[in-house]
Amino acid sequence: MDMVTPVGHPDPLLAGLRAKLGGAAVLTGGDVPARNGNDWSASLPQTPLAVIRPLDAQGVAEAIATCRQARLPFVPQGGLTGLCRGAAPEAGWVAISLERMTGIEEIDPASMTMTVKAGTPLETIQKAADEAGFFFPLDLGSRGSCAIGGNLSTNAGGNRVIRYGMTRELVLGLEVVLPDGTIITSLNKLMKNNAGYDLKHLFIGSEGTLGIITRVVLKLFPKPRSTMAALCALQDYDAVVALLGAARSGLGPLLSAFEVMWPDYWDVITTRAGVKPPVAAGRGLYVLVEAQGTDESVDAPRFQAWLEELMERGLLVDAAVAQSLAQTQAFWRVRDICAEFGHVLGPHISYDIGLAVARMDAFATRCKAALADGIKGCESVYYGHIGDGNLHLVSWVTGLPVEQQPKEAMDEIIYGLVRELGGSVSAEHGIGTLKKKWLGHARSEPEIALMRTLKAALDPDHLLNPGKVI
Repeated sequence: MDMVTPVGHPDPLLAGLRAKLGGAAVLTGGDVPARNGNDWSASLPQTPLAVIRPLDAQGVAEAIATCRQARLPFVPQGGLTGLCRGAAPEAGWVAISLERMTGIEEIDPASMTMTVKAGTPLETIQKAADEAGFFFPLDLGSRGSCAIGGNLSTNAGGNRVIRYGMTRELVLGLEVVLPDGTIITSLNKLMKNNAGYDLKHLFIGSEGTLGIITRVVLKLFPKPRSTMAALCALQDYDAVVALLGAARSGLGPLLSAFEVMWPDYWDVITTRAGVKPPVAAGRGLYVLVEAQGTDESVDAPRFQAWLEELMERGLLVDAAVAQSLAQTQAFWRVRDICAEFGHVLGPHISYDIGLAVARMDAFATRCKAALADGIKGCESVYYGHIGDGNLHLVSWVTGLPVEQQPKEAMDEIIYGLVRELGGSVSAEHGIGTLKKKWLGHARSEPEIALMRTLKAALDPDHLLNPGKVI
């Protein structure tokens, strides 16, 4: 794809935009914050030519008109917590940041919906739902920093996909500004609405390449009134798969999380991260099971009886059941400590892949051996959501700074195995630019051609986030 060439000097156009939107809306030169140069990936930052910070969809449309007039590529930005450079600018680009487009516009108790601006942090939405007596189930480690618009643009997953689905399943309507500045407002609250194409799905998961999401109607759910959690030790992966089946059938809709940790992960968190394990080390695999219900007097005994039956059957080697909210949080700490791997392991490369549940252990075994054999000194650990087909792994060579980590060699090995086993190179983090080379490992040529057709139809000048994804 050919990159566009700016026409003339953009300063007068940006000055005109500043006059329309207000002085705080357009930042240039030394006023451009360093944070707008990159996401959370380990790639090198690029300072954008300008950062435009609109307050509403009309402001976004004005910003787009200015960029189009100057033929400047522009990239939408939310919380900038992505890991694939999907929201990162290149030199000479303009960043359209939604950081000032925050707030809860409406909570509708009858329809159980919440209408929010796209720059609103996920944690703000969670708290607003809770205060209103509802529950918004999307949850990520970056909840305090990530913005809901970015969650939609990457179709974020998180810990509760097994019960509530990906972000796509939590959205009823949205407002979006197209690459030509057209504002599409479809803040639908209806569960059933088959009046033509369901256009929101064109933009959810498109990583800001087809339009800029500005407002969203989210589904809310009844607030859970009971939470049960257990950390289980199992002999092998066959037992893990059996436990997953037992959880689906025995807990039914109560099952809200199923997190699996391989022995190498357990070793890292207990010996290097200082986590005190709720169950003894030296087992095969470890699973965190969480269930959420509406009546603790019924749900907790049911959960306890379910675990006891599995122990009697010999499926579990060991198990610890949380007796309080503090213990539940401690169990989750075992799984969420991976967010601190930068301090625990030092420089490393993170991977997010999708695989059929039955193939995950074979992948982990083969991948660990292939990385160790193919890259001198390479270590790796494995963990993931599993119940929704999402496996995470981190790999590293001790002593090397992040820019010297052999990422390309790691990519070749890891994504080659993903393709062989029929998986996806991205389960929940997106493609951006860092995984663009490997998109063909998970999507066919006709699929990629159709993606390019859609991009060309909506953005024929390739000004909106060009070169990302495809």
